[in-house]
Amino acid sequence: MIAGILKEPHGENRVSLLPEQAEALMKKNIEVWIEDGAGINAFADNEAYTFKNIRVVSRKELLLQADIILSIHNLSSEEIVGLRNEALLVGVYQPLYNIELIKDYTAAIVTLCSIDMLPRTTRAQSMDVLSSQANIAGYKAVLTAANIYGRYFPMFMTAAGSIAPARVLILGAGVAGLQAIATARRLGAVVEVFDTRPAVKEEVMSLGAKFIEIGGAADASTAGGYAVDQTEEYRQQQQMKIAESITKADIVITTAQIPGKNAPVLITEKMLKTMRNGSVIVDIAAGTGGNTPFTKNNEAVKYNGVTILGDANLPSTMPFDASKLYGKNVLNFLSLLLDKDGNIQLDFEDELVKGACITHRGEVVHEKIKNLISN
Repeated sequence: MIAGILKEPHGENRVSLLPEQAEALMKKNIEVWIEDGAGINAFADNEAYTFKNIRVVSRKELLLQADIILSIHNLSSEEIVGLRNEALLVGVYQPLYNIELIKDYTAAIVTLCSIDMLPRTTRAQSMDVLSSQANIAGYKAVLTAANIYGRYFPMFMTAAGSIAPARVLILGAGVAGLQAIATARRLGAVVEVFDTRPAVKEEVMSLGAKFIEIGGAADASTAGGYAVDQTEEYRQQQQMKIAESITKADIVITTAQIPGKNAPVLITEKMLKTMRNGSVIVDIAAGTGGNTPFTKNNEAVKYNGVTILGDANLPSTMPFDASKLYGKNVLNFLSLLLDKDGNIQLDFEDELVKGACITHRGEVVHEKIKNLISN
């Protein structure tokens, strides 16, 4: 049995498994290969892997021969065609947004497990890549904003005069939002938070932030930390409340996403025009369209004196720790798929395996994805 670690596309600095983590698979009698240079940007060069008796090979050789293929991002259509039948792929493939690629994986007769589709249950926490990476994204979003923002975060009182603290508005109090709150508070900012879920109010306030309340939100308790569609009446109230806070904000961190849909536009053009010159928005939801009408992923856009930075892959800017957490999630998930001798054993009665497995033996086995394809 061969497990292969692929090199990620340009711009992605993480790697699926660091050398010490890959060693854990070898203890199950699995031979581990890695694509040449896959770990360099995560501070793990080829020598670090070969020291652990991991073989460095070309991408072509790995794709042709590996039984288990680990990657963070999708393969290209051309590469999928060349995969060996019955290969097992594990990564973050975002099947809700990549239906055409899912068709390619199905035709290639491979087993595709997308761990971003795991149900958000207590048992799945140790393999929850969305949470582990969102935590990093929330932290880095605030640091990135502080670096762009041309003023202090904390309050300063000096002989030359007083500096008021920065005012930070965070839209969304999921994992990323909560970490953003904690980081902004540690830097001395005054923080306000908006979220459609009243249940997060206590957590927000425990971190020292003010929670902006709006009644009548649709229940988001089963949405796995994501936003859900709201009524028109609620959206109008939402926009009024955000508009009130955004005029006072120096920094805005936006995190709201809806699975399988474009991110909701929470900050309108009208709101942007009320923001102070020099203000900064960091939009973590940029990968699915963003929470402003002008967000562009991997770009900083200026509008009316406001810098809007879209970055859906902030974890990549902290590649070692992000890879370490991601790799641990992957190993925990693989423990569900491998027996004690390292053989692949898929138990579709297990809700976690069923929730993450998208294609198997030439069929789409995930009900939600199957429905999307049929429609």
